Amino acid sequence: MDPGQRRIVIIGGGTAGWMAAAALGHALRGQYASVTLVESEEIGTVGVGEATIPPIQFFNQLLGIDELDFIRKTQATFKLGIEFADWHRVGERYFHPFGTHGVTIEAVSFHHFLMRMRALGDTSAIGDYSPTTVAAGMRRFAPPRRDQAPSALSLAYAYHFDAGLYAAYLRRYAEHKGVARIEGKVVEVLQRGEDGFIEGVRLADQRVVHGDLFIDCSGFRGLLIEETLHTGYEDWSHWLPCDRALAVPSENSGELLPFTRSTARAAGWQWRIPLQHRMGNGYVYSSRFASDDEARETLLANLEGKPLADPRPLRFTTGRRKQAWHKNVVSLGLASGFMEPLESTSIHMVQTALFRLLSLLPAKAHDPAAVAEYNRLTHIEYAQIRDFLILHYKATERSDTPFWDYCRTMAIPDELQHKIELFRSRGRIARYDDQLFVEASWVAVFMGQGVIPESFDPLAGVQDLEMIRKRLAQMRRDISEAVTALPSHQDFIDRYCKAAAP
Repeated sequence: MDPGQRRIVIIGGGTAGWMAAAALGHALRGQYASVTLVESEEIGTVGVGEATIPPIQFFNQLLGIDELDFIRKTQATFKLGIEFADWHRVGERYFHPFGTHGVTIEAVSFHHFLMRMRALGDTSAIGDYSPTTVAAGMRRFAPPRRDQAPSALSLAYAYHFDAGLYAAYLRRYAEHKGVARIEGKVVEVLQRGEDGFIEGVRLADQRVVHGDLFIDCSGFRGLLIEETLHTGYEDWSHWLPCDRALAVPSENSGELLPFTRSTARAAGWQWRIPLQHRMGNGYVYSSRFASDDEARETLLANLEGKPLADPRPLRFTTGRRKQAWHKNVVSLGLASGFMEPLESTSIHMVQTALFRLLSLLPAKAHDPAAVAEYNRLTHIEYAQIRDFLILHYKATERSDTPFWDYCRTMAIPDELQHKIELFRSRGRIARYDDQLFVEASWVAVFMGQGVIPESFDPLAGVQDLEMIRKRLAQMRRDISEAVTALPSHQDFIDRYCKAAAP
């Protein structure tokens, strides 16, 4: 096939569609294929993925996006991690920070030394050794300076932003890079008779958009990947029982906090995501354990500010397509599968899928080996994130509602059961080097939800006790002093990247 004649067609806009358009427009530079995005203003987008994780910085930097301009244009705030309330026991809180806890000492992970000191009566929390946890608690923030010394405090961070404004921001970027946008509602999908590959889509005005490779960003329905190609779906709701959500914006009340909050409720959990112009809120719940009316009442009763709209309902089944890439269709975002937004992975999974696609773009009309590798890597990523999310539900002592009693007693995947048993036995994290969630993330959730090691690494016990005590005390002092010197999160935004009033 003549490279100049290749056509990539993206079906659907929203965050996933315009991330794909921006990434392809930037990477291909008009040389490998033309890129066209088809979307209809009649069809809304889900648009609740307003919290992110640190790798999004790499995506924006790759595109050459100016960070402060992006913050202003998307009404964004900064995010240092997630505070979890009432997940282990009602009344308890813990923080899952970005970045690390302490430092590795003599090739032994830091938390083993903390466990050793705890056995001797030390009462410091693991969060005392995490710069982002301390900064979140003090409501302070500043990004690292380019000229700062390597030893200076450096906060790992991500963003909260308005997903609709981010999609619009990326649309302007993508169109500047040569991506063509076609307004129209797809009414028919055209397939080749001999093999079922997609040839094109017919729009309501009878125009036909032809393509060679299609990216399905049509949301839960999966217009191409499922409704047309019948790819199949793997249902994980027996492990992740929440199947509905209500989302509602509210007025901001008080200072902008530099973290997401997740609060466990009777039949699920509620998110709180601070933006400059409003608060994003939602209740993710299980319809087996709460009615829609009960969920609505719970959400509205726990808002901090006045609601700005009626709660918007969403229905979903947690899981993934059996093949993320089938024939000449690559599914992206909600069309590929759904992981509830407990750890803010939705937008990240769009990002990683795009990088996989770019690394495996077919050199010929169809490359089965590339398709197989794309699907293999996608399945691994989904399973790893799935298990991390399940851990939050399983590792609870709550039995005060039928929902939490179900989660506490449910069977879980064998690999996750092994991870729990290994950590409880000796504080060791079983993970692959390329997993999204690093050791510090597993440690934060394990210890935050009551999975406490019965012993620590023997190598942590051979180090001089007084040396360890002094090093830990110095770490706490250094972090506290450095964070105290930072501006408040609110002050940093007001000074450097305050958005215009909507």
